[in-house]
Amino acid sequence: MEGKPWVFDAHCDTVYRCWQTGEGLARNTGAVDLERVERAFGCYAQIFALWADPDRAGGGPEGDYAALLACARRQLAANRRRIVLCRTGGEVRRAWAQGRAAALLSVEGAQLLGCDPERLERAARDGVRVITLTWNRANALSGSHRDHPEQGLTEQGRRFVRRMGELGLLVDVSHLSPAGFWDVMALSRRPVLATHSNARAVWEHTRNLTDEQITAIIKNHGFVGLNFYPDFVGGNRDLDSVRAHLDHILELGGEEQVGLGGDWDGGETIPALPDIGALERLYEYLLCRHYPEAVVRGLFYNNLMRVVSLP
Repeated sequence: MEGKPWVFDAHCDTVYRCWQTGEGLARNTGAVDLERVERAFGCYAQIFALWADPDRAGGGPEGDYAALLACARRQLAANRRRIVLCRTGGEVRRAWAQGRAAALLSVEGAQLLGCDPERLERAARDGVRVITLTWNRANALSGSHRDHPEQGLTEQGRRFVRRMGELGLLVDVSHLSPAGFWDVMALSRRPVLATHSNARAVWEHTRNLTDEQITAIIKNHGFVGLNFYPDFVGGNRDLDSVRAHLDHILELGGEEQVGLGGDWDGGETIPALPDIGALERLYEYLLCRHYPEAVVRGLFYNNLMRVVSLP
């Protein structure tokens, strides 16, 4: 592989950070900005999460959704020559052909949409492609990994997931309860994403996926995005520790399902990967260890591109 890496990352909280700090997407002191992207990568696509801290005083979850969406739109409009909102793989490829980065939107925590299946059509029109059903707290759809983990999808949650499928929206099971995960896998007729979740067999944490869950996503032709948050990486919290999660998913047969889900601006990242531009280090690290070209391309962009390209 020659030249700069191409990157398609499944999760960052940069919109929330821009909203809170007033900094912009072009250049900021966080983990993701366009200047670093353009220096580091040949082509770039990013799923930007719309997420808000539930403990923050404000206009409530649905008001936060409107404010976050407006912030995302302002940032994209201000940088329209450099990045464009996309929803499909075809649109991402067109952006790349124009020399622009691609932005896709997710909603992290369906409470931002009132957990209402009737709100999904509007979200799709807003440009949302991915919805993380819960954050760390349970909501009207399901329990979460740490709040009522025994609670699976409610009847409302089942209606929500079915409606997502009808609209071509992709379900993200990161943060979801184990019971909710298996309910989603039984219901979904589309590939399921865990946009920013690691392997629990490598590091024990409730946010990481069990082998059984990873195998189910592989059989579903879905996607698992490696998360660089230290508490989920574990070990020595370095590139070798990240590699251990990658290798484990590959050993389970996930060569075409594993990708990047850095969780940028969602908290601290491991020292070896402090910001989005540092993915160059991971790219070079894997090449130096003789990973096959197809595996590295899959990890960095092809596997997520495959999923978002499906109708």
